[in-house]
Amino acid sequence: MQIESIKLKRFRAFADMEIDQLPRLCVFIGANGTGKSTLFHLFGFLKEAFTSNIRTALHKLGGNRGLDEVRSRGTKGPIEITLKFREKPGQPLVTYFLSIDNDKKSRMPVVEREILKYRRGSHGQPWHFLDFKKGVGSAVTNELEDIDDIKLLERKDQTLKSPDILAVRGLSQFKEFPAVRVLGDLIENWHVSDFHINRARPEQEAGYAEHLSTEGENLSLVTEFLHAHHQQQFQTILAKLSARVPGIENVETKITEEGRVLLKFKDGAFEDPFLARHVSDGTIKMFAYLILLYDPNPHPLLCVEEPENQLYPSLLWELAEEFRSYANRGGQVFVSTHSPDFMNALGVDEVFWLSKKEGLTHIQRAQDDPQVKACMDAGDQMGYLWKEGLFESVEP
Repeated sequence: MQIESIKLKRFRAFADMEIDQLPRLCVFIGANGTGKSTLFHLFGFLKEAFTSNIRTALHKLGGNRGLDEVRSRGTKGPIEITLKFREKPGQPLVTYFLSIDNDKKSRMPVVEREILKYRRGSHGQPWHFLDFKKGVGSAVTNELEDIDDIKLLERKDQTLKSPDILAVRGLSQFKEFPAVRVLGDLIENWHVSDFHINRARPEQEAGYAEHLSTEGENLSLVTEFLHAHHQQQFQTILAKLSARVPGIENVETKITEEGRVLLKFKDGAFEDPFLARHVSDGTIKMFAYLILLYDPNPHPLLCVEEPENQLYPSLLWELAEEFRSYANRGGQVFVSTHSPDFMNALGVDEVFWLSKKEGLTHIQRAQDDPQVKACMDAGDQMGYLWKEGLFESVEP
């Protein structure tokens, strides 16, 4: 999957924002408070809305004030989110539009409009495969590859049990709505990292986990899974960890008599391995990133904020390269950073910077700035240009 453009209206700092031609690796820089986290919150919000409902997602993002807190200050009208993406290269461009507002009668947040449409070719109007208003609408039941004429589309009317539920969530559970199911699968498998080192250190109750969780508390369980079922990937992870953290030779898990899973790191200078609670923050974080980046079933979208925290600067170039490699294997990666060292590994087409004007956030693409592009073409590095002040209104 590759998201090609994002358009937001009245979503927190983004009163009216659109970015397009997004590459597979997108890195965002900007001063504190310019909206980098807001962009990442967008994906977490959509995933939460897909998992539960709009009301819960708004509450988690905006607290008790819900929609009023999430809506851009000083604006009126619905929050609007538009994503354009392709499931695979060469496949039709998909547009997903979501409009959220408070219902005039109940004053509770509802899905005002939800549309899923595909553009077949470069001309003509897009075909609507899903169209709902406040929980009532229709969706197409045809398989996409079987249709070449809009007149052949077969629609089925549906009514959701509540107007604050996404139609994509409800209908993606059924095989008869293949176009909707594709988007549902993608959203369900997004990973928006909110990794906390202290959550990853403690022992876990014995269990089963194939993918690293958002906060990383299941790190020992995923380690156990990879060791048991994906030895090749696990050995790759160990080799890369050993190359970056001096002394680390092995990582293993142990199940205690109480049924808890311990994560242990073997340092070549010592006979006995260390428990995770005695290992440095940087070691834990690098190991967790490698677990995430070498997942046997990569996420279609991976979002990571400030990966440089707790890591030695010389490791950041390789980490940036691995994010790019992950994206090239089929996922898409969004990263925010404050590190010029991380930036030095990036191309001019991979960087966007955020700045605030009159309280609203604006996004600029690095390759659209003639001076930045000329310097990069001449062999300069992105982090160096950032430190030299070539990014307007942004300081590292």
